[in-house]
Amino acid sequence: MSLKKASIIIILILLVDQISKIYIKTHFVLNEDVTVFSWFKIAFVENDGMAWGTKLSDFFTFISDKSAKLILTLFRIVAVTGIGFWLVDVAKKKKSKILIFAISIIFAGALGNILDSVFYGVLFSDSHMQVAEILPEGGGYAGVFYGNVVDMLHFPIWSGILPEWLPLIGGKYFSFFDPVFNVADVAISTGIGILIVFNKKAFKESSKIDKPDLESHNNLN
Repeated sequence: MSLKKASIIIILILLVDQISKIYIKTHFVLNEDVTVFSWFKIAFVENDGMAWGTKLSDFFTFISDKSAKLILTLFRIVAVTGIGFWLVDVAKKKKSKILIFAISIIFAGALGNILDSVFYGVLFSDSHMQVAEILPEGGGYAGVFYGNVVDMLHFPIWSGILPEWLPLIGGKYFSFFDPVFNVADVAISTGIGILIVFNKKAFKESSKIDKPDLESHNNLN
């Protein structure tokens, strides 16, 4: 897969991700949800931390929430920069299509969430008890690097009381699947899943010899 094709995939994912986030941000109040199916809801939440809403300050109590947010955003920028260089490298070396595709969607997802963290605090007003405005006169709800990631996909597939005969968790309430996520998260998870499941195919070295190299080899014999 060429770098051009990879770029098209990245742009498409970014467009779907950002359009869906901007729509939710400008049409939903924070924590508002709409049931599409019994197992699928559009639920607007904002995440100012890592996965599942976890914050660095939860682990390092000496760090303030604001500092933790800045560190996380800067780390994401460094990480996505590294992924970008990796993508360019594997594309130039004409590695497997599976590897290039997986890195491309991981990069797109990571970049999509970085856009939220870096710019959304400046671009949008607060969503608490109101629908956010784009470029509000009074300024955004946070500064650059302090924006929250917009999530909206919720799949409450099943919830209920677990059977008593189950050890440890029997008789307790259980819900699957509670986390709310976005298109960028789906891209990242899918890319990582591809690398895990198709690890051998993704990282295999090409056994093909380019035509010019083959002709040179034959001329030496």
